[in-house]
Amino acid sequence: MSIPMETIINPKSKHQSPKSENEILAENGFYWREKDGVKILVCRALEENGFVNGFSTRLGGVSPFPENDLNLAGYDEDSVENIAENRRRFLQVFGTDFRLASCWQIHSANVRVVKNFDDAKDGNYKMDALISDVPKVLLGAKTADCVPVLIGDVRTKSFAAIHAGWRGTVDSIVVNAIEKMREIYGTNPKDLICAIGAAASGKNYEVGQDVIDAFAEKFSTCGKLLKPTRDGHALVDLHLANKEQLLSVGVLSKNIFTAPFCTIERTDLFFSYRVEKKLYGKTGRLMAVIGLQGF
Repeated sequence: MSIPMETIINPKSKHQSPKSENEILAENGFYWREKDGVKILVCRALEENGFVNGFSTRLGGVSPFPENDLNLAGYDEDSVENIAENRRRFLQVFGTDFRLASCWQIHSANVRVVKNFDDAKDGNYKMDALISDVPKVLLGAKTADCVPVLIGDVRTKSFAAIHAGWRGTVDSIVVNAIEKMREIYGTNPKDLICAIGAAASGKNYEVGQDVIDAFAEKFSTCGKLLKPTRDGHALVDLHLANKEQLLSVGVLSKNIFTAPFCTIERTDLFFSYRVEKKLYGKTGRLMAVIGLQGF
C-alpha cells in the first residue's frame, strides 16, 4: 500500500495528476537516502541546520522478519549477531566514528542525559527519551508503531531522540525532554526544529476505553485526537497529539515536520507491532537517530 495520493489540478486542462511519493515527502520536509540497500528517511530542516538525522526503514538488513530486514533491536526475538550487523549497516549511512546511544525503553516519560562520548555506551538506562550536546554521538529511539520524535536546537546545538507510545504521550514525554533541554542547555523552544517520524496513524490505531480515558484526562483537545469506532473503542492520532504538545511549549508550527507514513499501512517499508505480531509472532524495531558531526 502506498502513501495516499493527493492531486494537482491544472486549471487550464482540468486534468488531475497524482503527486509522486517524493513530491509528497518534500512537501512535508523529508527525503529518502539510500546506501548499500539501506533506506532511511531524513528531515531536511534538521540536516540543513547541522544535525545528522535519520528514521530507519526495514530495508537492507539480515534479519528473518520474514527476510532481509533491518531489525535494530529486540534481542528476545532476534540474534545478537543479526542486530549487530543491522546496526553496522544502518550507522554506515551516517559515516564513520559515530557512537550510538540508546535506552532500555519502558513506555515511561523519563529523560536520559548523555554527558560525554563514553557515557553513550551504556544502553541499560530504563528511559524513553535522550538528550545531549556531544558531537559524534547519535541518540536513538526505537519504535514499531509508536511515535519517534527528533529535536534539534539550532542555537545551543543540543538535541533529543524520543520514543512516544500512547503512555509516553499521555505523560508528556516530549514536553519533559524539552524542559530538560531548557534546564541543562538553556534551550528556548522557539529555536527548536522537530521531526515526527512514521508511526501508527489516526486512521488505523484503535485503542480501548483505558486509553480513551487517559487522553480525556490529559488533553483538553481530546475531541480532535479521538474518533469513536465502536463501543468503548476509538482511533487515536498520536502524531497530532505530539505535535500539539510541542506547540503547547512554544515550538513554532513552521518548525515541526511530520512524516506522511502510517506503519500499519506501510509494512513494505516499516515494522508494525500490531500487524506483524499477529502474522509472525514477532516484529522488528525501527530506530530514529540524531546527532552532530565533530568539530
